Amino acid sequence: MIDQILPWILFNIFVLGMLALDLGVFHRKAHEVKIKEALIWTAIWIVLALLFNLWIYFWRGSEQALEFFTGYVIEKSLSVDNIFVFLLIFTYFRVESIYQHKILFWGILGALIMRAVFIAVGVTLIQQFHWVIYIFGAFLILTGIKMALQKDKEIHPERNPALRLFRRFMPVIDHYVQGKFFVKLNGRFFATPLFVVLLVVETTDLIFAVDSIPAILAITQDPFIVYTSNVFAILGLRALYFALAGALRLFHYLHFGLSSILVFIGIKMLIVDVYKIPIAIALGVVAGILIISVIASVVWPRKETNKNTGNGR
Repeated sequence: MIDQILPWILFNIFVLGMLALDLGVFHRKAHEVKIKEALIWTAIWIVLALLFNLWIYFWRGSEQALEFFTGYVIEKSLSVDNIFVFLLIFTYFRVESIYQHKILFWGILGALIMRAVFIAVGVTLIQQFHWVIYIFGAFLILTGIKMALQKDKEIHPERNPALRLFRRFMPVIDHYVQGKFFVKLNGRFFATPLFVVLLVVETTDLIFAVDSIPAILAITQDPFIVYTSNVFAILGLRALYFALAGALRLFHYLHFGLSSILVFIGIKMLIVDVYKIPIAIALGVVAGILIISVIASVVWPRKETNKNTGNGR
């Protein structure tokens, strides 16, 4: 029992320690995260994930190590869609760049808790009711098709049910106050727009979790592998956001790649009782789709760019 619980305890201590180090040391003062800093932190999180993957290899063996790496790649890939939506949210609410890291920090902390619950529920359902895997598979296929057909993402915070419910119980002022989530005015507490943005980010990530958790459950139902690969992908999400936010619009075919990955994983779940696609092949397919979508975006840039160039004479 101790051997089973100890890895969970040590891993969560490591996560809390890294988060405390991040917020308490490196980002104690609000500042704009430059691309160089973001790239360094992105590299750090990737290296940490790979070192953990190496530990999994020596502890659990090559099969579990490959499951972790495949799950990590899938979650990391799907998180790119989160980044684009976060960019739209920050643009909509006109959040200053020096406060974006704070929102993402607390947003991701909440996401870790929510996804832990989702993983526990998902693994339990599949283990107790095998037929649930077909529901997850069909859901992923439909989500992938919907993502491919969706031309442009739009943000409508006023339609967010959590935000509308929150406004009923807590008054919100109409201006930012030095990066604070709440302020006290005339003896009464008010939420600032910064907390509203955090609430929108949290509920948006909850929606993304509904897509990503079934995707990784198609690779493995090992709770520890599912949880740790998901956590590593989320922990590196903030740095990846600041590193890619500006260049993300260039990869306009990437959402087709992500939708194809969801459809492929959905099919993998539906045919699991007929043919179990090897993890190595699944990893190769996912990596291949991502590479093709990125190359296609570079080779065939957006037509709007060409039109604007032509009209500039």
